[in-house]
Amino acid sequence: MSGEGMQREKSSGKWERGNGKRGFPGTVVRAEERDIPPRRASRVAPPAYVARASEEVLSPSGGAPSAFQSIGAQSDIQYHAMAAGRLLNAPEQTGMGFWSINPYVGCAFGCTYCYARYAHSYVMERGEAAGTLEPGMRSDVERLPPWLAFERRILVKQGASGALRASLARGGTRHRTLRTGESIVIGTATDPYQPAERRFRVTRGLLEVLAEHKGLQIVVITKSPLITRDLDLLSRMAARSTLSIHLSLITLDRDLARRIEPRAPTPDARLRTLRRLREAGIDTGVNCMPVLPGITDDPRALEALVRQVAELGATYVGACALRLQRSARARYLPFIEREFPALHGKYRSQYASSHQVNDRYRQGLGRLMSKLCDRYGVRWRNYRSDDDVQEAPIDESAVQLSLF
Repeated sequence: MSGEGMQREKSSGKWERGNGKRGFPGTVVRAEERDIPPRRASRVAPPAYVARASEEVLSPSGGAPSAFQSIGAQSDIQYHAMAAGRLLNAPEQTGMGFWSINPYVGCAFGCTYCYARYAHSYVMERGEAAGTLEPGMRSDVERLPPWLAFERRILVKQGASGALRASLARGGTRHRTLRTGESIVIGTATDPYQPAERRFRVTRGLLEVLAEHKGLQIVVITKSPLITRDLDLLSRMAARSTLSIHLSLITLDRDLARRIEPRAPTPDARLRTLRRLREAGIDTGVNCMPVLPGITDDPRALEALVRQVAELGATYVGACALRLQRSARARYLPFIEREFPALHGKYRSQYASSHQVNDRYRQGLGRLMSKLCDRYGVRWRNYRSDDDVQEAPIDESAVQLSLF
């Protein structure tokens, strides 16, 4: 599958290839070159679950956010320190069915579809309101679009391992709760193995703490080969607890991946990571998430992906269609307009009243992926949101993805 002309128009009920605008694979484009004007973060209050999740940036006593002092830079990415605060987030805080940990705020991989941007802008807004931002960060709040600050101003949670060790004190309430089978998921709003981890090693420190405990349910989500650096700890954790690695991979096409995920590891690098983890005996599945309508949903491409990861020993494959929340639109829709102009109007229409694509598309995607997983002998994990509808009977003899 080529990265050229990936958009497909609907004709006679099927997607056909169009002539897409060639992008800038492998390059980095600054905000001013994208014709996106700098603006301040929105003052609209975030959804409750975002507000609660963002409370982890506060001090344990509930005080103001840290000053986010600069602690280093790498090319056009700057790193700022923040106190770990409430590191381990309970399900009732986030609205998710598991406990979550995010070692960093923001992510340098710059995936165009990322849903987690709002938390970063909310943290910046809180710091500005409290008057605790250092001058450089205050300037960034004024100058950078929030979606770009998410990628270029990474907040590093200092003291994270100590905060986690205190939360998991043996005999404490949280320790007892987590021993009953509730999961801890690392990397729900950032990649824990993004480039910052190579330098700051926050994630490794957290794994060292988790490796001290028995009987936990632990999940790590990443798209980075850097996770193999920690095979020693992962093996120790797998022997004492239940551990699963969720490796993100949405396409095998290197050029297309570079356009969609401009600074993320290549698909080949992720496949090598999958092989190494499975050879080490670590339970590792692949999340083909999100599937981008009209871009990464060619059934032949999805079949190639399922076949390859199955051959490498993936323990499951999961998939769901793009969910386009408000915070992601400011990054994703201009990207579609520039790179896949034939799809732009259709995306705006389909996602105008909901963060979900239509029911028929989601149902078709689920059936297709289930059939492919059955064909190649890998477990299918169907990710469904609370507002997904129940599947209606549809002719299985003609599985196709039809968005418009």
